[in-house]
Amino acid sequence: MNATRFQRAAIAALGVVVLPLALTACGGDSKDTKSSGDSTAAAEETTGTDTGSADDAAGTGDKPFGTACASVPETGAGSFDGMSKDPVATAASNNPDLSTLVTAVKKAGLVDTLNNAENITVFAPTNEAFAKIPKADLDKVLADKATLTKILTYHVVGEKLTPKALEDGTFPTLEKSTLSTKGSGESYTVNDTAKVVCGNVPTANATVYIIDSVLMPKM
Repeated sequence: MNATRFQRAAIAALGVVVLPLALTACGGDSKDTKSSGDSTAAAEETTGTDTGSADDAAGTGDKPFGTACASVPETGAGSFDGMSKDPVATAASNNPDLSTLVTAVKKAGLVDTLNNAENITVFAPTNEAFAKIPKADLDKVLADKATLTKILTYHVVGEKLTPKALEDGTFPTLEKSTLSTKGSGESYTVNDTAKVVCGNVPTANATVYIIDSVLMPKM
């Protein structure tokens, strides 16, 4: 009988010791699980941030490019942001490097035509591009509305062209003939003669590629 009582007492004592140990073990599992969950959440948060950064980096290809883009004002109507809010003829009028083109567009009566068109691409010659034409010849063209219209509409394609599309393409113009483009990265030419000096410039209704030579259709 005494032995039995002793065994019962020992079992009871063992139970007292084991129960706290079991509770402690359970508490430890809960803490470990929470830590694991926190680590997973942190990892997911970090991964999300990295993905966003990658998306931002991928979007840089949509920005204007080219050496002449450096001369565009950072603010105001003539800035990239300002031009993106105006239709193309109005946007061009706010860029001093395109003043000769704007004069030609006005003489040809094409301001409303260009401003009201939707989703077009304009290859816009700079003042220096027009200066390559002998003054007497340029004055003659500016005075001939039919010829001037033919030349200017040859610079307009009836769809928005991405830089990728310019890598090797042939496109119909509003003048009813075609022009061709080729290149890659930030280096493109039109008809093998005109270089894009500031490309992928957004306006409210057009994408503009500023070029260093006037394009001439077949007369």
